[in-house]
Amino acid sequence: MGIDVLHPGMASSFQDCGRYGFQQSGVPVSGAMDRYSHRLANLLVGNQQDNATLEITLSGPTLRFTQQAMIALCGANLSPVLNGEPLLMQQAVKVEAGSVLSFGKPVHGIRAYLAVSGGFLLPEVMNSQSTCLVAGFGGFAGRYLQKGDQLSFSRTFRNSLPVTLPFGEQDLFNADQPIRVVSGRHWHFFEADVQQQFLEENWLLRPESNRMGFRLQGDALLREVEQDIHSEAVDMGTIQIPADGQPIVLMADGQTTGGYPKIAHVISVDLPRLAQMAPGTRFRFQLISLEQAQQLAVEQERWFRAISNR
Repeated sequence: MGIDVLHPGMASSFQDCGRYGFQQSGVPVSGAMDRYSHRLANLLVGNQQDNATLEITLSGPTLRFTQQAMIALCGANLSPVLNGEPLLMQQAVKVEAGSVLSFGKPVHGIRAYLAVSGGFLLPEVMNSQSTCLVAGFGGFAGRYLQKGDQLSFSRTFRNSLPVTLPFGEQDLFNADQPIRVVSGRHWHFFEADVQQQFLEENWLLRPESNRMGFRLQGDALLREVEQDIHSEAVDMGTIQIPADGQPIVLMADGQTTGGYPKIAHVISVDLPRLAQMAPGTRFRFQLISLEQAQQLAVEQERWFRAISNR
């Protein structure tokens, strides 16, 4: 096989870079919440960046390897331990058959990503191996892992060449740095003082936040004049303002259309940082131009390409 699940952890599911092309039918994109760490873990073990990884949330599972493997763990530091010894993160590690991987208390971040060289053996549903938890398909039986599950690898063990990360790795765990956004389609629906309030508020990430959306709490963002809005396409990172004035940031499992005003959109480079924030975290937004957001995305892609070319 590959891995026996001795304990499932709090919420462990298989995710790739998302299920695209079916939003018009109401199918969520899903995929990894922190796609930066997901892609990095895959590259470190020689996989394609879109191979499914195991997304591990807050309280990790206990996994026994039934065959040799080369693995990498990226993202949140959830105190990983391999055979009683701390597991080095952000690098490829050889694992012998019979080894046990477990996790302890979170040090920083809440989502870690486990990649195995060759990938996990999972069916593709609508061109993706991601688990769509809201509809119960994809990944491993369309759900979070459970005790007793047996996971298989796509191919047997092979050595991976050591990979050195290029300069400029992204810091995912600095809540003091604002989350950068571009103005949304309905930014102009809000008066200038409300726009400024949105940017100056120290928003609280509420505990009912999940993979569908992050709910924020602060002084309500209210409009003097209500405009009728038709439901239209939304995506991960869209920030909607419902009637109560408390923002909702749509995340990986979010719906495909929405009828609330869209005040802003989190830039792609900062979505992983937002995904790693725990409930109770406070943060601010910073408005940047679309051109700046595009340049940041280009620079990140160059960084990933530098890893691929090593």
